[in-house]
Amino acid sequence: EGRGRWKIVDLHGSFLFSSVNGFFVEDRSVARELAAMAEEEPRVENVIIIGSGPAAHTAAIYTARAELMPLLFEGLLAGGVAAGGQLTTTTDVENFPGFPEGVSGMEITERFRAQSVNMGTRILTETISSVDFGSFPYTVKSENGTVTRTKALVIASGATAKRMDIPGAGDNGFWQRGVSACAVCDGAAPFFRGKPLTVIGGGDSAMEEATFLTKYGSKVYIVVRRDVLRASKTMQQRARANPKIEFLYSHAVTEALGSGKLLEQLRIKNLKTEEERIIDCNGLFFAIGHLPNTQFVSHAVDTDDQGYIITKPDSTATNVRGVFACGD
Repeated sequence: EGRGRWKIVDLHGSFLFSSVNGFFVEDRSVARELAAMAEEEPRVENVIIIGSGPAAHTAAIYTARAELMPLLFEGLLAGGVAAGGQLTTTTDVENFPGFPEGVSGMEITERFRAQSVNMGTRILTETISSVDFGSFPYTVKSENGTVTRTKALVIASGATAKRMDIPGAGDNGFWQRGVSACAVCDGAAPFFRGKPLTVIGGGDSAMEEATFLTKYGSKVYIVVRRDVLRASKTMQQRARANPKIEFLYSHAVTEALGSGKLLEQLRIKNLKTEEERIIDCNGLFFAIGHLPNTQFVSHAVDTDDQGYIITKPDSTATNVRGVFACGD
């Protein structure tokens, strides 16, 4: 019965009822064989959602309200990030409606999850490893060994911000204690206000994040490994025109330093002269792009050259029937 296909009415009396075809099997050996087969067959879901951020839970809420009984795989440290996605790596969220005093990234993701569950969504904390599109319904496998089949699939697995392996800037250093991969998420935090800040990157995202940070920091360094920028001319001009921004071309950050719980300084290196020096800095922000978490479907679902899923114009539909994509 739990598989949604066979229901044993009375095994001692050798009755097995097919909820799909509506007939009884009266032979005991056949009944037992069919019951065993039913246990082996993966359940066919109406819809499976892969992801744990706002897009995934929005899909879960809407499909649950439509009585589709969605099953959501939220992942177990998928992409190296806790269930909830990139929001879990930020401190205060101040640009989401309904929270006039702000809300922590962890709290708002927990609220997303609770609402999905309250609507009837079933959630498994497992990471999807593969999807077989060779036959319909599609077969979905998790790293834990769970195998399910589904008529529809919503991919909302998001993207993981790229981080650099800089001593002192990792999980055992000042990550989330002065080091971040989202200036818009974290830049307004009290310990960044009126302090020198640094952005690593040379593209549009780096220019945008540095410009944003000038609202709060006393000074913003943009550290660029090359002696030119990849950003568009407009974004370059905007950043160069800001008196709070200083460019450090042909430089790299080699270490994050601090005497207490928070970041205080950076060791930077001139890549042309090999000279190193220490600058005061209370916030280091990576702006070097994102890695879309789509590897498990890219063999069948169309993606662009960066790995982002391509959807049909004005739609969430992909090139594969019954497969949809949303979010980052």
